[in-house]
Formats: sequence, C-alpha cells, structure tokens
Amino acid sequence: QVQLAESGGGTVQAGESLRLACVSSKYNYYCMGWFRQAPGKEREGLAAIDSDGNTKYADTIKGRFTITQDDAKNTVYLQLNSLSAEDTAMYYCATDGMPATFGGTWCDSGRQADFRYWGQGTQVTVSS
Repeated sequence: QVQLAESGGGTVQAGESLRLACVSSKYNYYCMGWFRQAPGKEREGLAAIDSDGNTKYADTIKGRFTITQDDAKNTVYLQLNSLSAEDTAMYYCATDGMPATFGGTWCDSGRQADFRYWGQGTQVTVSS
C-alpha cells in the first residue's frame, strides 16, 4: 500500500516562502509530483521529479517553485517562494507507484492520470 503524507502548509504573508514536504511510507518511486487545487478551480500540476533527479515544471510556477528529493528520507520537497494570494490552494503530492528503477521517460505533472497514489494534501493560504 502506497501512502503519502504532506506537511509544511500554513498561512503566510504575500512575498514570503514555504517548504512543503511529502513523505512516502515505504520506498522511493520513479516519479513524484506536486499539484494544487484552489476552490472552484481544476487541479493543476506544478512540478515533477523522477528517480534520476530530472525535474519538470509548469510554466505558471517556473522560477518560483523548486522540487527536490531526499532519497534517504523517502521525501520530496516543494520550495515555494515569492508567494501571492493566487497561490492559495490545497497542495497535494502524488506518485505513479512504480519502483525507482523503472527507467521511465514520462515523469511530468501535466500527465495527472499517470499518478495513481495521492496524499491528503496540505493547505497553503497567502494573505495580501
């Protein structure tokens, strides 16, 4: 059973930063991604990282958010900088669930259907 747990959300002022963490219960997986969903909006892919450390970002957050991973801790992070009220949303991490040795080439948060396992989310609220 793949279990993911996000943490690090909170309420901050515009311009401030947060670092979100996503811990997987067992192993490191081929592809990990971060997503967000604001009230009344569709879920949006933000960033993804594969087991080789290759990253891919959505154009909307490129340059402000950074995805990293710590294999020893089975943890993926999302650094959020220069936050604005438009970044207020529930933030989720997800994984395809394939082993890190999978050797795939598709890891992209734009391919949401390929992410089979999801965490419960962590709320980020930015006040202006």
